Amino acid sequence: MTETATDQPGRWKDRTPPDRAWKSKPGIDAAARVAEQDRAAGGQHRRAVDVGEGRFARASIALRLYQRTRRIRAYLRWSEGGRTRERYVGEVDGSTRSENLKQAWSAAWALELLTEEPVPAGSWASSREARAVMSANRSRDTVPELLLRKALHRRGLRYRVSARPLPELRRTADVVFTKARVAVFVDGCFWHGCPEHHRPATKQHSDFWRRKMEENRSRDTATNQALQEAGWTVIRIWEHEDSDEAAGRIAEVIWSRGR
Repeated sequence: MTETATDQPGRWKDRTPPDRAWKSKPGIDAAARVAEQDRAAGGQHRRAVDVGEGRFARASIALRLYQRTRRIRAYLRWSEGGRTRERYVGEVDGSTRSENLKQAWSAAWALELLTEEPVPAGSWASSREARAVMSANRSRDTVPELLLRKALHRRGLRYRVSARPLPELRRTADVVFTKARVAVFVDGCFWHGCPEHHRPATKQHSDFWRRKMEENRSRDTATNQALQEAGWTVIRIWEHEDSDEAAGRIAEVIWSRGR
């Protein structure tokens, strides 16, 4: 972040930032936009604006390029009382849109424009994050998986979805390249202990969540070992990773094995 809402305007950049630093990807749908904002904010539960009387609005970040100064400015937007509200949070200077969204969300928190929604009365989840993950948990076709598959398809790669790399091994990979013998797993940050986003539970059911995460990580290690011993390459992608960047890494492995 190069400038906050209190900085003085008027500074100029030598070059206009590239479109990828602020524009959305062509053809991105509503679900992908939501996932993009969630990843940048660190989870849906971190996108709340307190609008009073116990009510909360889900915010998003808008990036705009100002041609006169050649700078990208970030705005926090949410709906309140049927009207769209907006607050300027500062300038961003990352080389990609995902980097700039992360900068903007951090700035919005620093300006105390955001809050975390409290857990509804009667819920046994220890936090909004845990409740959101439990509610949205799916065994396949999650938003991160769909985005990754689209990015792979754009690169001309074809694959099997939600398949067992080894029929005798009860392990299902999210994307499987049978000929190249490459298995791709898209791991959820909450369930698999992402070092960047996982936060250990400190309140209700903390022992349960810790055991669950440890079991998942042990299972992941065992799966990796079994597949590698059978001659497979295992690639694990965190759900928060940029789908295009992840697809690029996977494509390099597929093409190298093809050669």
